[in-house]
Amino acid sequence: MSPNADVIIRRATPQDAAACGKICYDAFSTVNAAHGFPCDFPAPEAALGVITSLFNAPGFYCVVAESNGQILGSNCLDERSIIHGVGPITVDPNTQNRGVGRKLMEAVLDRAREQHATGVRLVQAAFHNRSLSLYASLGFEVREPLVVLQGRTRERSVAGCTVRPAASEDMATCNALSHRIHGFDRGADLAYSTQQGTALVVEREGRVVGYSTGLAFFGHTTAESNQDLRALLTSVESFGGAGFLLPTRNSELFRWCLSNGLRVVEPLTLMSIGLYSEPSGAWLPSILF
Repeated sequence: MSPNADVIIRRATPQDAAACGKICYDAFSTVNAAHGFPCDFPAPEAALGVITSLFNAPGFYCVVAESNGQILGSNCLDERSIIHGVGPITVDPNTQNRGVGRKLMEAVLDRAREQHATGVRLVQAAFHNRSLSLYASLGFEVREPLVVLQGRTRERSVAGCTVRPAASEDMATCNALSHRIHGFDRGADLAYSTQQGTALVVEREGRVVGYSTGLAFFGHTTAESNQDLRALLTSVESFGGAGFLLPTRNSELFRWCLSNGLRVVEPLTLMSIGLYSEPSGAWLPSILF
């Protein structure tokens, strides 16, 4: 394909998912392998499943890059909170030096401005210098070093804490907790996860002190203390997808995870544009933010 062929950005349709799912898997597997890391998706079918879900999900704005009828990549924007989350952004590994990634990023940032988002965040593979440079050039600031962790904790419970499935009656308490710690809530994400049966809450001394939409790659978690996070982490048999994300500046929890047999899969970086306040509690981001 000519490097001078016009690249257009358009709204994604469900029919684009097959081509974009393949590109997503190829892009992640190629970049990660080049740096000695496993692919974030265990198989092409997993990437296809994620892309299909996002292209059909309410609250997500997804776009594709196309040239001469050929899809070159895609990007998604989670609009379910006053903070919008970007990703996954993927470009066909065979398409290089045509500015496709920049065009895909500019499209979702334009959308975020149109929607009056208070801020935009993303999580970037820390070993991928080109994406780091791209996001920084677009105005994103580095906020938090992260790692993906996988395994099963040796400890299977935390004294004084009880973990149970989240219920609709927990929404107000959990959203208030998120406001207290982050300055905003992710109520739509929490409500959806509760309906899907993946959300959990942790109780201590008779009250809800933390929640998780899912201890997995696409799940986020917010709690009052590391004790509450430990209770959530010990309550599950496995972590979904590539694992869960942990801010490494939380050295106490990071060391506890390592001493409990969890292993680091890869390093990541949380980046943001717009509103960002240092969280005032314990938290685990999702791969979106």
